[in-house]
Amino acid sequence: MSCYKGKYADELIANAAYIGTPGKGILAADESTATIGKRLSSINVENNESNRRALRELLFCTPGALQYISGIILFEETLYQKTAAGKPFVELMKEAKVLPGIKVDKGVVELAGTNGETTTTGLDGLGERCAKYYEAGARFAKWRAVLKIGANEPSPLAIMENAHGLARYAIICQENGLVPIVEPEILVDGPHDINKCADVTERVLAECYKALNDHKVLLEGTLLKPNMVTPGSDAKKVAPEVVGEYTVRALQRTMPPAVPAVVFLSGGQSEEEASVNLNAINQYKGKKPWSLTFSYGRALQQSTLKAWAGKEENVKKAQEVFLGRCKANSEASEGKYKGGAAGEGANESLHVKDYKY
Repeated sequence: MSCYKGKYADELIANAAYIGTPGKGILAADESTATIGKRLSSINVENNESNRRALRELLFCTPGALQYISGIILFEETLYQKTAAGKPFVELMKEAKVLPGIKVDKGVVELAGTNGETTTTGLDGLGERCAKYYEAGARFAKWRAVLKIGANEPSPLAIMENAHGLARYAIICQENGLVPIVEPEILVDGPHDINKCADVTERVLAECYKALNDHKVLLEGTLLKPNMVTPGSDAKKVAPEVVGEYTVRALQRTMPPAVPAVVFLSGGQSEEEASVNLNAINQYKGKKPWSLTFSYGRALQQSTLKAWAGKEENVKKAQEVFLGRCKANSEASEGKYKGGAAGEGANESLHVKDYKY
């Protein structure tokens, strides 16, 4: 199979491999203005540009935290923001050897002819946006496709449509120098058991890699951001070791070893659950030719947000909590996490039905 061999090929391969560096992962700080507004309102903080910047500065400037982070996904506003002292966030990241990333999709719309299934928008003008983001310092991108499990879902149409959208996005990113994170999220909503989730995950990933190959995507210059294989939110939980086994098995059956890393989404798991399950995935004995690490948003930020509560005097305490969660997930990405990382609410479920960024 021929694939992308353009001027960015070597850079894409190097950047994708770097993001998958053992012991490092991704901080997802790409919440839209509306979504971060919900987070801020939960601690009674007004949703304005100043407060959004203050939260991101708290995270990005936590002493010692960025040694555990290889990439940070940003919302467009944040890509151009600066610290209170006037240093651009992108410069801050470069100095810490962290690659800036950018969310490039435009959200989901209902897929006609389905039972409420969706497709992701944002392909129009994507090449121009990617070129602009590359110039601003971004080196990878994210596009979230969303699928749900139901009696007859996901439908073959939804699986195919979302796979082709992800593949089209991926090749456009590569043509403009950005490593595409391929994110086919299967929502945890529902009463299904882990076998159902495994079946759907394997079908979705198989379709995605068929589409990526059809679109001549350079797999070595991509990353996969999947859900872990777990029971539905309304079903009985299983042991972390079972999540580890089923998740690795789904990847073994569908994911080419050419891809350097898997960066799991947390999908509404509690902070501690996301760390413990990632640890179990890495402890599973079996073929794992990829780095298996994290790309967490809520599961890295929730306790930090509570500790901060929008107050300047709480910044140091909040940063200590954030550092603890970064370290916990770094250890989990190498199968060395012993559990019990600090943070009020670390065991609190972060599940939101039909979650939208």
